[in-house]
Amino acid sequence: MELLRLGPVGDERPFVRDEGVVYDLAPLTAEIDGAFLAAGGIARVRDALARGELAAVDVEGLRVGAPIARPTAVVCIGQNYAAHAAESGSEPPEHPVIFFKHPNTVVGPNDVVLLPPGAEKVDWEVELAIVIGKTARYLSSPEAAREVIAGYTISNDVSERAYQLGVSGGQWSKGKCSETFNPLGPALVPADEVDPQALRLRSFVNGEPRQDSSTADMIFPVLQIVHELSQYLVLEPGDVINTGTPQGVALSGRFPYLQDGDEMTIEIDGLGRQHQRTERVHLG
Repeated sequence: MELLRLGPVGDERPFVRDEGVVYDLAPLTAEIDGAFLAAGGIARVRDALARGELAAVDVEGLRVGAPIARPTAVVCIGQNYAAHAAESGSEPPEHPVIFFKHPNTVVGPNDVVLLPPGAEKVDWEVELAIVIGKTARYLSSPEAAREVIAGYTISNDVSERAYQLGVSGGQWSKGKCSETFNPLGPALVPADEVDPQALRLRSFVNGEPRQDSSTADMIFPVLQIVHELSQYLVLEPGDVINTGTPQGVALSGRFPYLQDGDEMTIEIDGLGRQHQRTERVHLG
């Protein structure tokens, strides 16, 4: 089962795809957001499907939006794959590295990624994204984190490395928060249908392979991430957690940074595929 938000920017509507058929979720909810997830929305969708209460619809040609509306926070884990830490010139961290992206960076999985004026070091990062479904504070164990995760989707944690490292003042968020810097989706897949530590994730630029790894190689696995985050901040329904990227980014020096008109393909087995084109912002 896959939860979808389809339609023009700012006017997306909720749908579910089950066994290849797309159904309208309008009878159940006006939106797929934190409130919907906190109110047992995923279970309600399953019940409605089982009872045949949802109408099948033709959605051919509709834009795919981010699968969660208006995330209240986008929390990110840095250097969560040892090989990526090495290509970044760092030792693997002893504790999860945390930074934030502005929630308004979130766009649809196939939307244009805008290159800021003057930006020269824009990079791609395929990541598994966690979507929180219940409020989480001071969780007692990693296993307890299982109960607060609604599902998983794909994130492209687009980064401007000069902003992130050269003028950062010691924090990374300057390089992470430009508009369109977090394509998300295409679908939210319920947590109980995904083994988050057995997913192959890949990225391509202009059809050429860049990243190819597995979430099995995470330094801090998904449940540990959520457990540890809950000790330092309150996670709320609808929050998104980007769990880190594997090796194969431009920061390694092995590949050129993104240029105007480049195309990125980002995919994770079982969760789908994204495709974005870059476009330079010109002012004046």
